[in-house]
Amino acid sequence: MSLHDLFSALENMPFATAIAEGASLFPWIESIHVLAISLVVGTISVVDLRLLGLPAHRQSVRQLMADVLPFTWAAFALAVVSGFLLFSSAAVRYSGEITFQVKMLLLALAGANMVVFHFFTFRNIHLWDEMLDTPIAARIAGGGSLALWLSVVVFGRLIGFAS
Repeated sequence: MSLHDLFSALENMPFATAIAEGASLFPWIESIHVLAISLVVGTISVVDLRLLGLPAHRQSVRQLMADVLPFTWAAFALAVVSGFLLFSSAAVRYSGEITFQVKMLLLALAGANMVVFHFFTFRNIHLWDEMLDTPIAARIAGGGSLALWLSVVVFGRLIGFAS
């Protein structure tokens, strides 16, 4: 089975058809998706700005991450579910759009950035956790994450104009 066949089958699922053909289901799901993404990007931005060296009311990086990342992960789960539902309503069309493809690539790069940060930079956090002047690797991870997530938002918004 090809990806086209898989996406076509997804589009023909009853829930996807209801989203595509309903008058208000798509806008409601889209609103939830936008709110969830806003929370994801907002909470990640707080951590990224701290990694860039901006003070966070004298909170250590570890404490700040412990405080905000549960909200980030919950919002991310909601964004994934709502995004999947939106995608399912026109999976064949969306999968062929460059804006959607770039958004997915940017999401993958943001995930890779997070993995690299956690496997390399974060494991030495005990050495720099409370310092305002974070190491260059942490600043690169924070700046890269911020740029990637803002780009995800831009390309996500462009999807609506491309379809």
